[in-house]
Amino acid sequence: MTLSLISKFDMASKVREQQRQAFLVAHNYDPEHLVFLAGDASPRQYYRWQQDGKSVVLMDTPLSEKPEQFCKLATTLYDRGLSAPAILATDFDNGFILLEDFGDQTYTRALTSENTPALYRIAVDALIHLHRNFVQKEACVSEYTAAELLREALLFLDWYYPATQDKEASSATRKSYESLWQQAFTIALRQQPSSLVLRDYHVDNLMLLPGRDTHQQCGLLDFQDALWGPVGYDLVSLVEDARRDVNPALKEALWQQYGAAFPELDLELLRRSSAVISAGRHLKILGIFTRLAIGQGKKHYLSYLPRVWRLLEISLAEAKLPNLTAWFSDHVTQWSIPHVD
Repeated sequence: MTLSLISKFDMASKVREQQRQAFLVAHNYDPEHLVFLAGDASPRQYYRWQQDGKSVVLMDTPLSEKPEQFCKLATTLYDRGLSAPAILATDFDNGFILLEDFGDQTYTRALTSENTPALYRIAVDALIHLHRNFVQKEACVSEYTAAELLREALLFLDWYYPATQDKEASSATRKSYESLWQQAFTIALRQQPSSLVLRDYHVDNLMLLPGRDTHQQCGLLDFQDALWGPVGYDLVSLVEDARRDVNPALKEALWQQYGAAFPELDLELLRRSSAVISAGRHLKILGIFTRLAIGQGKKHYLSYLPRVWRLLEISLAEAKLPNLTAWFSDHVTQWSIPHVD
């Protein structure tokens, strides 16, 4: 990085800090009590303001991360009995939101060998409540279409494939991939009902709120990209986690828990169609994690790829998609982790 670029970066950081301070002052929060919490795979950053036993969280987010959409959805989820953080103050022009502070107990930190089944059951209870209370499409969200699922699955061809196969996908390879997945997604979407899909429903984005009742003990984060789509999406996100192995017996119990809450559903069909959705999600993750490693130097994401590939193979088998299984046998000559300098 040249000196001029460093200077511009420092200047931009200083301007952003001044904007944060002005936002806090405008809402009667002393900026001296603000501390950095964390960033994540997105450009969002989080800070905690704490004084005299009072604590709130400041989300600092680019406009591209949809701060207004986050607030709309948070309010809607909150109003329907789910534990989304209360919105305390906003500045959508500059990308600042003051949120209720859920504390530090993410599911990732809270999980132990003893409490894992109970906490996962609470997370499924939250999904059950969500799907019972979101039965008609919300005006503020778009449809999760087969075309969108395909666009995400193409991230595999755009990033992971060339990074491991030492070549770009040919037009014929791409065309066959697109055709097979378009057909698979179209059928899968017809085979299950729709509800609000939070899309990143996994333990890193769930908070344990033990002072609350039942499903409300599961705090929700990172839902600004929610869409209206297949009810199985968030459940497979939870039980087929790129960062954590989930015991097969627990996975089975969670599916049975969900099925018991909706006896009108054909659980076997729901699971098979969700396996199609899950396979597409794993392809998206393989692409995104490769992009983060290559494009942003976040090489630690490569360590998750073996698990994601294993989950992809399981999903393809459960979905009973022999043509797609054959496509991978024909076109992915060797599974490997991308080399990043």
